[in-house]
Amino acid sequence: MDDTASLIRLGTETLVEAGIHEPRRETSALLAFALERDGTFVIAHPEYVPERAERERFLSLISRRKFHEPFHYLTGVKEFYGLDFKVSPAVLIPRPETEMLVEQSLAFLSEFDEPRFCEVGVGSGCISVAILANLGRSSAVGLELSSAAIDIAKENASLHQVSPRFDLRESDLFSSLKAGERFDLIVSNPPYIPAAEFDRLETDVKDFEPRHALTDNADGLSIISRLIAESPPYLRPAGRLSMEIGFGQAEAVTDLFKRGPWTKIAAEADFQNILRTISAEREN
Repeated sequence: MDDTASLIRLGTETLVEAGIHEPRRETSALLAFALERDGTFVIAHPEYVPERAERERFLSLISRRKFHEPFHYLTGVKEFYGLDFKVSPAVLIPRPETEMLVEQSLAFLSEFDEPRFCEVGVGSGCISVAILANLGRSSAVGLELSSAAIDIAKENASLHQVSPRFDLRESDLFSSLKAGERFDLIVSNPPYIPAAEFDRLETDVKDFEPRHALTDNADGLSIISRLIAESPPYLRPAGRLSMEIGFGQAEAVTDLFKRGPWTKIAAEADFQNILRTISAEREN
């Protein structure tokens, strides 16, 4: 039977041939996951011989990763803003750059005594749950078209003990909001990848993550345009709309804001110096 060291060599060679980035690191992590041990055990015990079920579980994971099934769908967990979130093919895998929305939202909402916000397109719930977990006096409504995504978001809300403050609703943008509902902030990571660019995405993304959460199947601006046009009635005076946007979209999105009752329009760059978020406040 193969010991841990042999399995790491085998897995690494397999992932190298498949063109996976950081093949040894991923192999070690998948072996630890298959063994239900931490990474330190795998490193410290190269002589350990896994049981048959453990070995088969590991080889199955490597086989799936070889065909570019995302690592975090294999393990079912992704860290975001210091918290672990359950993920599945029903939701996007949280990205580090999206943490900008959380940072900005926390800074804005911290000025209110009892802040209330709305997230459009909740997915895994990572944005809202991270805000709620870090701002105990806040509450939120989460709107999501996919019932499967809502199930994941509910699990993550429960995991981080924010469920009582997180009202999740199945909704096509704002369709499930009631007349008179108002928020201090509306936040969204909408599908902004243009259809023409979708097929150029990495295999891990375009073949596995939910297409409807990545692209609007148009120019990348159709959902953003709706958010800008439809948000004002649901914002309190001086309430903010904050969104993640794609590469090169800041100018076009700024122009969309200028057509409506918006002020303090501001785009901010991520760690790659790409204008990644944009926000504006509703005029009084």
